[in-house]
Amino acid sequence: MESTESTESVSSTERTGLVYDAEGVGRPPWAMGSPLLREYYDTEWGMPVREEAALFERLTLEGFQSGLSWATVLRKREAFRAAFAGFDPDIVSAFGAAEVERLLKNPEIIRNRRKIEAAVTNADATVKLREKGGLSEFIWSFMPEENLYPRYMEDIPKTTDKAKELSKALKKEGFTFVGPVTCFALMEAIGMVDAHLIGSHRRGTSGVWPNEFDA
Repeated sequence: MESTESTESVSSTERTGLVYDAEGVGRPPWAMGSPLLREYYDTEWGMPVREEAALFERLTLEGFQSGLSWATVLRKREAFRAAFAGFDPDIVSAFGAAEVERLLKNPEIIRNRRKIEAAVTNADATVKLREKGGLSEFIWSFMPEENLYPRYMEDIPKTTDKAKELSKALKKEGFTFVGPVTCFALMEAIGMVDAHLIGSHRRGTSGVWPNEFDA
């Protein structure tokens, strides 16, 4: 079964499938890059996230990842949590110029002024969004009607119509650094779509698509 949603797929003749470990467990190549990535893939990536602070964290980290590898962000995750007060939107939204300058001097995080300022802006937008049901209700309202069924990495699009809609809606609510590609990466990470390759031990484990069967 294939999704009928229009996508922007990678045009490639290459077919990158699962990589199997010594126990015969298959994972995508990116998840085999390091023990940290493997642990993240095995325990967290693609599992549903609905709590406000956790969603704000994911949205912030996806923004910081732009132009970099996810491994770089993941290695600095605990430092990010400490620097951004556990991603408490109320606290981060109150950050001013002094806090921004302090973060720019913190060698444990990614020191990019635009991304740091975007995190503060997005924290404020998250707080304001509570008047409309909150960040979780807002983001999950863009869940696609159909799942993905990728057999190879090339089957996974860079973005989708739903991700573009989410990006546009978030920007309208005052969020920044939330382009369509970032939004689709968020949707994958929080289980709104099951982007695990068919045959992966993680395929179908999120419970978000309980009645779906692999093609």
